[in-house]
Amino acid sequence: MTLDKVVEDIQLDKNMTIAELIKAFHGSGGFSAKNIAIAVDIIKDMIGDKDSVNFLSFPACINATGTRGVIKEMIKEKMFDVIITTCGTLDHDIARSIKDYYHGSFFMDDEELLEQGINRLGNVLVPNESYGTLLEAYMQPILEELYESGIRDISTRDLIWEFGKRMDNEDSILHWAYKNQIPIFVPGITDGAFGSQVWQFYQNHRDFKIDILKDEDLLADIVFTAEKSGALMIGGGISKHHTIWWNQYKDGIDRAVYITTAVEYDGSLSGARMREAISWGKMNKEGAYITVEGDATVILPLIVAALL
Repeated sequence: MTLDKVVEDIQLDKNMTIAELIKAFHGSGGFSAKNIAIAVDIIKDMIGDKDSVNFLSFPACINATGTRGVIKEMIKEKMFDVIITTCGTLDHDIARSIKDYYHGSFFMDDEELLEQGINRLGNVLVPNESYGTLLEAYMQPILEELYESGIRDISTRDLIWEFGKRMDNEDSILHWAYKNQIPIFVPGITDGAFGSQVWQFYQNHRDFKIDILKDEDLLADIVFTAEKSGALMIGGGISKHHTIWWNQYKDGIDRAVYITTAVEYDGSLSGARMREAISWGKMNKEGAYITVEGDATVILPLIVAALL
């Protein structure tokens, strides 16, 4: 062990750019700041490698916040080749493309909010008219249109692209995913309002089905032919796991950045650091990886702003 790198103070300047600040994080040597700087370097290498198929995974909740704009920008700029997320991402993206969500507080009276028809997502307020009833009015005609065109079974990727094709809103994740032909996979498609609307449509169209195994075939085609792969994973759960699960079939992810607030002592997938994925063959033991502990609504805008 040699002591060859000195901890340097961050020298702030009123003209400093975000990229310059992140670069200063390298020298500061301090805790999550340094990990953010390493994350920027790994993602920069990842998206600059034309032989790398790069995955972006994230949970729905951050799309109820302004961080949706950061996700949208990454898709618009074609930073990633494959997206894996949860059903609520579709809910929030469609809903917020049509109506507004509002500021709230973690400490509001939830019983009072229930009586007012307002749902609380952390410190974001989602009125009923901005969510469930809106999604039903928007989705059912599109599902009917698809059915009348002869579609009887469809993958989540293709179904999401059909909605993205019809989403005329440049703030929309689905709009840019379709425009740039970036596949979005939702392995837990029934776990949200979007999936519930498909189930509702199914009540009167019993031959209409979502074929999850078509998605798996599509993912197999992507992974089995990938020379290298990278992943930016925001939060845990099914979106993170589906990303690392499929990459075990190509000797693991070669570059990975994981942002999480979860702890690892309970054995949860959300808390598991990337080093644990090496033991499963989901992370390449020779690969570059970092786990950044902290709130993605703070960390992700910093990382993406530095990249842009």
